[in-house]
Amino acid sequence: MTRRNPMLREFPSRACPERRHTGHFLPAGTVTRRAAGTPWEIAPRRLGPGKAIRASRTMALAGGALAVGLLLAGPAAAAGFPAITVTEGTGGTSYSLSLQILALMTALTVLPSLVLGMSAFTRIIIVLSILRQALGTQQTPPNQVLIALALFLTFFVMQPTLGALYDQSLSPFLDGRIEAQPAIERGGAIMKEFLIANTRQNDLLMFSDLAGAGPYAEPKEVPFSTLLPAFMTSELKTAFQIGFLLFLPFLVIDMVIASILMALGMMMLSPMLVSLPFKLLLFVLVDGWALTVGSLAATYGGQ
Repeated sequence: MTRRNPMLREFPSRACPERRHTGHFLPAGTVTRRAAGTPWEIAPRRLGPGKAIRASRTMALAGGALAVGLLLAGPAAAAGFPAITVTEGTGGTSYSLSLQILALMTALTVLPSLVLGMSAFTRIIIVLSILRQALGTQQTPPNQVLIALALFLTFFVMQPTLGALYDQSLSPFLDGRIEAQPAIERGGAIMKEFLIANTRQNDLLMFSDLAGAGPYAEPKEVPFSTLLPAFMTSELKTAFQIGFLLFLPFLVIDMVIASILMALGMMMLSPMLVSLPFKLLLFVLVDGWALTVGSLAATYGGQ
């Protein structure tokens, strides 16, 4: 007696008319047989309309990408990839326009880190975030508003430095009066002046000792590998000091409101909810936004 495999299903066909069709579709890839003594067969795989359209689109896109790749690879292989060319001349080394665009796109990927680590953005955004927490307004103003305010205030604070960068480094390079290397050196010297002027001496000495370098005779001798972490550490310390001074008045209001509620026996009422209108009233009466923004800009008054 032949044993039947429980994992296999039988499919009724003309060769076995006594088997009735149940009306259910077999899943794709199901192993079937028509009748006893006939070989096993695989049920054909059928795609629905949506899957067939997606499959055809995928094959068309793959074919188009392959064709474009072959078209681009042909001239490049014949000409030796002429998009990147470096020309040595008597006046220095010049790069092709495609290579300059490639360098610019690469620089754009590290632009957020440069904005955070080489500008006043870190101090300003931390102070504004602490001020929002002190007010107890949860997500008001929202993060987008705080970031926009911090960004524009950063541009305002660094306007002298950015102007010097454009006049002494970027503009001569774009006009062709200097090469890329002197322009980078000039821009680095200008940024070092700003960073050192706003970096605590203790932080700079600490990172210099950790790096095993120094002392430095001039600011331009300080490497960015030592100056940038010292500047970031100094900015964080200054931001938390300013945030502490901003937090104190609102903390006093919270404590007074909490004491009054406990004296009245309203211990189930949240002091934060009751003190919020009073904190907002105090902040508006003293023109808190103008004082905060003006004080932050004044901390960079030497620039």
